[in-house]
Order: sequence, then structure tokens, then C-alpha cells
Amino acid sequence: MKIVAIVGSIRKDSYNLKLAKFIQSRYTEQFDLEILSIRELPFYDQDIENDPPQVVKDFKNKVANSDAVLWVTPEYNATIPGVLGNAIDWLSRVEKVMIGKPSWIVGASMGNLGTVKAQLHLRDILFAMGLSSPLLPGNEVYVGAVHEKFNDKGELIHEPTVQFLDKVVDNFINWFNHQNR
Repeated sequence: MKIVAIVGSIRKDSYNLKLAKFIQSRYTEQFDLEILSIRELPFYDQDIENDPPQVVKDFKNKVANSDAVLWVTPEYNATIPGVLGNAIDWLSRVEKVMIGKPSWIVGASMGNLGTVKAQLHLRDILFAMGLSSPLLPGNEVYVGAVHEKFNDKGELIHEPTVQFLDKVVDNFINWFNHQNR
């Protein structure tokens, strides 16, 4: 299975990027995960949506050619970051490459609740007409107090979180396979 991860933070030392990299390295036997960069995407502009810059075309092609999308979102001001919303805007227009593409969501923050509000908003967004992405139900991954769960090398060391991710990954694979019979 080919999955692309879209991380809603462009910060070099982003905990959400570290979480995506952990998932990428830990589950290599279960799927191939490519982490896509949204840093270079220009602001969505309807004037150029039919002939966007090459970076947008490449981004959309990678999503279109994947089997599923892993959304990794921080929470800014009780919602998703603007850069993530911008990436979603590009995906929801013209070719609409997300329609029918399975998704799952994880997120991390230094707060105790993780990214609960951002993930609720992201779920609503992914059900919008231009996206219509089926989501793994009942497997919310809210990594709170994330700064206490990674070591200085950027490795996830909080064993209960690792065990929970193991369960969610198994659930996603089973759900995905059931969806694609």
C-alpha cells in the first residue's frame, strides 16, 4: 500500500513531522509512506487553478497516485494551520484528487488534549464536496504533551503511545482492505 503523509506544519523541528517520520520508519513492513512537503506550495489562487505551478501539479499527482492519505496536523488557534488549509484547497479543485481516497488523521501538540479541535475541523473539511474522503472511524490519535514523549534524537519513546499507534495502524490496514474488496 502506498500512503502519502501531509504534515500541517512546516517548522523544521515540528513534532508532527517527527510523528510522521516515526510512522514512516516503524511501519515499513505494512506500507510505503512518503511524507509530502507543503512548504513550497503557493497560496491557492483560482486565477491559476487550471494551469498551476509545477510544484502544485507534482503535489496533486503524488496524492492522486497514492492509495491513501495520512493527515498529520498540529492545532493552531483551535483549528488546522493555514498552510494545511492551503494544501487542501489545491487538492479540492479542478482534478479533485481526494474524492474517494481513504484518509486517517493523527496529530500532536504540547497541550494535554493533543489536537482534538483541529482534527474535528479536519474531519469536517475532508467530508466537503470537493474532497469526499472516507475516513477511518473511531481511531483518533491525539498525542498530547508530545514534548515529553520524544527523546532528544526525535524518537517517540512513550510506549503507551507507540502501542496505541500499532493498534491504529492495524485498524487502518484492515479498514482499508475491507473498503477495497
